Amino acid sequence: MTGTDLSFEAFLDEQGIKDEVYGAAIKRVIARQLEEARTSADISKTAMASGMGTSRAQVERVLDPENVAVSLETLDRAARAVGKRLVLDLKDL
Repeated sequence: MTGTDLSFEAFLDEQGIKDEVYGAAIKRVIARQLEEARTSADISKTAMASGMGTSRAQVERVLDPENVAVSLETLDRAARAVGKRLVLDLKDL
């Protein structure tokens, strides 16, 4: 492929980093949504931790957009702690 023909997705494929980049982008979106829900509901991080049955340090990890090592179970508990529901949706490629 020439530089002018190279789409962003093709570039990521070529570099072997597409899955990593998409995973990081998804985590950033979820972290942002959780933080927005938390602040909109005027829920402190300590109260969120209590609602999740975990520590404030764990809440910090969940809300950290760079930390992609968060389980679906933890994300679900975080969503519920801020009055939301985690919904996953599969789309065609």
